[in-house]
Amino acid sequence: MFISLLRRIAILTLTVVAATSAVFVLIHASGDPTDGFLAPGSGPEVREAARHRLGLDKPIVEQYLTFVGRTFVGDFGDSWRNRQPALGAVIARLPATLRLSAAAIAISVVGGLALGLLSAWLRSGLLRSSVRLLGMLGQAFPAFWLGTLGIMVFAVELRWLPPSGHQDWRSLILPAFTLAAYPGSLIARLTQVSLLDVATRPYIAHAHAKGLTPTTVWLRHCLPNALLPTLGIIGLQAGFLVGGAIVVESVFAYPGLGRLAMQATSERDLPVIQAFVVVTIVLVSLVNIAVDVLARLIDPMQQDASGRAVSSG
Repeated sequence: MFISLLRRIAILTLTVVAATSAVFVLIHASGDPTDGFLAPGSGPEVREAARHRLGLDKPIVEQYLTFVGRTFVGDFGDSWRNRQPALGAVIARLPATLRLSAAAIAISVVGGLALGLLSAWLRSGLLRSSVRLLGMLGQAFPAFWLGTLGIMVFAVELRWLPPSGHQDWRSLILPAFTLAAYPGSLIARLTQVSLLDVATRPYIAHAHAKGLTPTTVWLRHCLPNALLPTLGIIGLQAGFLVGGAIVVESVFAYPGLGRLAMQATSERDLPVIQAFVVVTIVLVSLVNIAVDVLARLIDPMQQDASGRAVSSG
């Protein structure tokens, strides 16, 4: 377990270095960073003063080493445009994105598992085909199109839900369902396939032969074993939810991390982008660790990172 923890820390460290390095290179490769926050037509004196204040007049290698070094002490500096702490700006938007992501993952997991279980359990050809079609549609429709369609139907035409902003819990419904469409369809399809595969295993036939009811067999024997690959997908979708939130929050004008990251990117606000990337990496890593722990609780014989079987007791 200790070796597994060390490997996770090493992977997290390398990921942070690689991601922040990519951000640094892309921001500087796209032109003069001061173009993003200085007013158009600013004179050379104003531009040089801004570059000196931000350390952009130093050699690029020195800028990079300072940039990476400050990352690991959590000092991202101030926003180049708003002149407020970059990490504080990200943390202030974090609760809104966590609420949206939590709602989306709850919808996708509950809906996907329920559809997958029903389609495999009831052995209905129509229901299985419907789940397969839902899976294809959920993965085919882009989030910005689905979100715009939801606004037109439920906000503009029916006037059931607010079209944008974050006034109350009703403001979460449209963006959460839009964000949950892709992972939910994937979970439903994978659960259906996994359950149908597990249902053919010899130990399931033995459970039926012992006289257990179909409900008991499906819920106590089929579902836990079919959940393991689904849990892996849920962990992978954590990164999608944060990345997809950038598009969804922009469509719904939702005041979360995604919208902040979009604004910071358009303004080339390097400290805010850096803080967003690091916070996102940490969040995704924590979710994946939680998924691994849950998988080991379901099946204590899961392998740890060192290749040895892990026992729960």
